[in-house]
Amino acid sequence: MADSEALIVGVVRESEPGERRVALVPKLVERLVKRGLRVVVEAGAGVGARLPDAAFGQAGAVIGDPWRAGVVLKVAPPSSAEVARMAPGTVLIGFLRPLSDLDRIAELEKAGVTAFAMESVPRITRAQAMDALSSQSSVAGYRSVLLAAERLPRFFPMLTTAAGTMPPAKVLVLGAGVAGLQALATAKRLGAQTTGYDVRPEVAEQVRSVGAHWLDLGIEAVGEGGYARELTEDERAEQQRRLTEAITRFDVVVTTALVPGRRAPILVTAEAVRGMPAGAVVVDLAGETGGNCELTQPGRDVVTNNVTICSPLNLAAEMPAHASELYARNLTELVELLLDAEGRLKIDFSDEIVSGACVAVGGREKESGKV
Repeated sequence: MADSEALIVGVVRESEPGERRVALVPKLVERLVKRGLRVVVEAGAGVGARLPDAAFGQAGAVIGDPWRAGVVLKVAPPSSAEVARMAPGTVLIGFLRPLSDLDRIAELEKAGVTAFAMESVPRITRAQAMDALSSQSSVAGYRSVLLAAERLPRFFPMLTTAAGTMPPAKVLVLGAGVAGLQALATAKRLGAQTTGYDVRPEVAEQVRSVGAHWLDLGIEAVGEGGYARELTEDERAEQQRRLTEAITRFDVVVTTALVPGRRAPILVTAEAVRGMPAGAVVVDLAGETGGNCELTQPGRDVVTNNVTICSPLNLAAEMPAHASELYARNLTELVELLLDAEGRLKIDFSDEIVSGACVAVGGREKESGKV
């Protein structure tokens, strides 16, 4: 393929407040250039991640206007003004909040943009390398514990000094997904006593595998075939009562429970906060969908009953170098899935990853099979 005919991949500078990540890093630029693609990076796109324009240039990218590229890569969803900058037929890939921002998805379709949401990539074995939710949740889980350690007015590890022995902090993580397991592992490395809990009893071994104890509330929810059954109203109330009681024994509680497209479940009640030790910290990672703590104020730190409740909205952006590198790998894997052997764009909607991640088809029908 002649260079003038090469598919152009555009990397834009993020405009959302506080977003410091970039969608592609120089080492992945090199990978795409070797596939015969041209990469155009907006000036300053990597500034937040400490990646200067020169680093992209050395990797083979051109600094210029990325918005007219055939494929546009982003981290956060585009604004209306940014949607207007893309040409009909553009392929957009990024975090697009397809379950909560339906107006923006409709706007993309009206503009003729075919969009792939990284949060909609099917969670199947073949798509693991594209799982941006997991890669960014891992960063958030790590950062959540550092945030808790910073806010807690006590040591995390046990310390023995001439003045006496300081016991280790007791840390409870609610939710044993990627973020929760990373939080447990990080707290353990910092010397805390760690405990994990999840409504899915089958993940107990994963919690133990990172050196944490499993919080057993004593409510059996195993149904036929080994699957968990739905709890009755009485059982659910008893489960919450026991969880509330357990929370009061911990210095730090990190919550990570999210339900796609729905409000986050309340796990830490106001009563639980009132019973926690003075100086305790709650880090709520579900703030974007309302929060797991009843007293959470999304995006803010509040102190109630001498307990600090933190609700950061974009923790991954606080560690932009590695977060960007991980995300760029996820994006690159998906981009390459959309290419043929010659590096031309060939979208095959018969592929379950492609069809699952696609949230907008600008002026074309998925039923056509291929674009």
